[in-house]
Amino acid sequence: MQNVANLAMRSWLFAPGDSERKMIKATDSAADIVLLDLEDAVSAENKPRARLLVRDHLESLAPAGRSRVWVRTNPLDGPWTLEDLAAIMPARPGGIMLPKARGPHDIELLDHYLSALEVANGIERGATPVIALVTETAEAMFTTGDYKGAPRLVAMSWGAEDLADSIGAASNRNADGSYGFTYELARSLCLLGAASAGVAAIETIQGDFRDLEGLKARAEKVRRDGFAGMLAIHPAQVDVINAAFTPSEAELAEAQAIVDLFAANPGAGTIGYKGGMLDRPHLSRARQLLARVGRG
Repeated sequence: MQNVANLAMRSWLFAPGDSERKMIKATDSAADIVLLDLEDAVSAENKPRARLLVRDHLESLAPAGRSRVWVRTNPLDGPWTLEDLAAIMPARPGGIMLPKARGPHDIELLDHYLSALEVANGIERGATPVIALVTETAEAMFTTGDYKGAPRLVAMSWGAEDLADSIGAASNRNADGSYGFTYELARSLCLLGAASAGVAAIETIQGDFRDLEGLKARAEKVRRDGFAGMLAIHPAQVDVINAAFTPSEAELAEAQAIVDLFAANPGAGTIGYKGGMLDRPHLSRARQLLARVGRG
């Protein structure tokens, strides 16, 4: 697989695959990753044209610029995934988002398809990474902890709208606008599943792209919870998300101080620090934070 260890994953911006203008605008944005969408954003009758537009857009980019331009295909339980992949893989997308993943067996099947298409198109086998949307159906909720070792997988995200449809819910929100219990459970299962698999957890979209203050508060909260990035549906959301998922200099200085303190006391299990006690989990979190910005 291509080296994704240093690939920034803070903001993932969707753009409909049937709109050349919106794909260009998304690619020109500050999004860490652009997701050209062949699934929900494109009607059935427009999918053939969208595949060609996505392929042409990818081919218009310099090879080095394609690593951040990924494609969301249609789900494997439908009729269009192979057509999507056959159309776009010759243009070497940076990665693939698989929606409605039902479990690691879907990632394994996608791996087989991608391997064949990589070989056919002169691409290094295994070079195309994958992010999976893992809570969009009721059955998928029960497999979120099973993705460890899934080929190509580098990130997992979750979705609330398709899950509500899957279970026949009238709404996925409480009266105050917060997510209902089932959808908060989906978020938690995605986070825990990603941690178990050793991949990045990515928060789902915020539909109201005008509420940037609400987005800021939510992005900062989920980052504290352990998420590494967030999906976006509008370029206006990108800067807010990037800022929320970028550690401050004060945070980095604190993390470095903790690492240095344990390094100076290699045999210590716990160390007093600023009136409190630090133990090995504090050291681990500090190292992870530094590694996220390439200082680990």
